[in-house]
Amino acid sequence: QVQLVESGGGLVQAGGSLRLSCAASGSIFGFNVFGWYRQAPEKQRELVASITSGGGTNYADSVKGRFTISRDNQKNTVYLQMNSLKPEDTAVYYCHRRDFVTGAHYDYWGKGTQVTVSS
Repeated sequence: QVQLVESGGGLVQAGGSLRLSCAASGSIFGFNVFGWYRQAPEKQRELVASITSGGGTNYADSVKGRFTISRDNQKNTVYLQMNSLKPEDTAVYYCHRRDFVTGAHYDYWGKGTQVTVSS
């Protein structure tokens, strides 16, 4: 049973920083991709950043240069360092992992952590 638990959200002023963590329990087999998604009120969930088991990263244009995703494979933990936060970054942030096994993939989601950026 895989569980993803996010932490590190909170209230911060514009221009400030937060670091989100996502701790994954359970076994990991094969290739996987961790991602951070966010969902603001009345908006669709969107991908913020992702990182593969090989360390390849991808970012939404809106966060490039401000956010950094990283992972510690020994700790089964993924981080999202968020700098120069803006009010439009306010959302619930969700951790996601997709495991690729021959012929199939499996998706896991955390419950989310609230990030609020005040102007």
